[in-house]
Amino acid sequence: MYDLNADAKLLWDYHHLHHNLSKKDCILAFGSHDLHVAERAAELYNQGFAECVMFTGGLGKITKNTWEKTEAEMFTEVAIERGVPKDKIFLETESTNTGQNIAFTKKLIEKEKLTFSDYIVVDKPFKERRIYATLKKQWPALDFIVTSPQASYKAYCRFYNDSEEFDISDFINIMVGDLQRIDLYGENGFQIPQDIPKDVMEAYKRLVRNGFDRQLIQG
Repeated sequence: MYDLNADAKLLWDYHHLHHNLSKKDCILAFGSHDLHVAERAAELYNQGFAECVMFTGGLGKITKNTWEKTEAEMFTEVAIERGVPKDKIFLETESTNTGQNIAFTKKLIEKEKLTFSDYIVVDKPFKERRIYATLKKQWPALDFIVTSPQASYKAYCRFYNDSEEFDISDFINIMVGDLQRIDLYGENGFQIPQDIPKDVMEAYKRLVRNGFDRQLIQG
C-alpha cells in the first residue's frame, strides 16, 4: 500500500536548510497564505534578532482567491498584534510571485534609502531551500540566512487539516510544486542549482503519479 506520508515527509525534510540564527539588521519575510511566517518574523523581532521587519507580497496565485488584503498587509496585522511597532515595519504590496518579491523589495530599499547590510529571511518551512537558491541567483549581493516557522511536519498537517481555506492535499501539492521548481529553475538559471537526492526525487515522482500535481508548471 502506498505510504503517502513517508513521501511527503521526505520532501518536507529536503526543503529545510537548518541555518543557525544570528542577529541581523532586518527580518525580510516573504508573503504567502501562511500567516505562521508572520508570527515567526514577529517572534524573531521580539527576541532581538533585528531592529525592523520587512514584508513583501501582494496577492499571489493562492491568496488572490481567498484574501481581500495583500499578503504584506495581512502579515503586518499579525506582527502588530504580536508587539512589533508599526513604525518598524516596511511593506512591499505589489508582487505576485517570488521573482517580483525580490525585484520589488530591491526597489523599496532604494526608495526608502535603507542601509541594511544583512537579513534574516523568513518563509514557509517547505520553501526554505527554494528561497535560498533563488536569492543566491537573483540577489547575489544579499547577505542573509534563512529560517521558517519552527513547526513539525505533523503540526503542519494539523494546520492544513484544521484550516477552513485549505486541506492537507493543498499542503502536499505546494511542496511538490516547490520541488519541481527547485529542479527546473536550477536548470534554466532562475536560481542556483540544488542537488536533489535520488530518494527525494523518487518520492516526488510517486506523489505526482498519485495525483499531487495541481501546483506543477505544465509544459
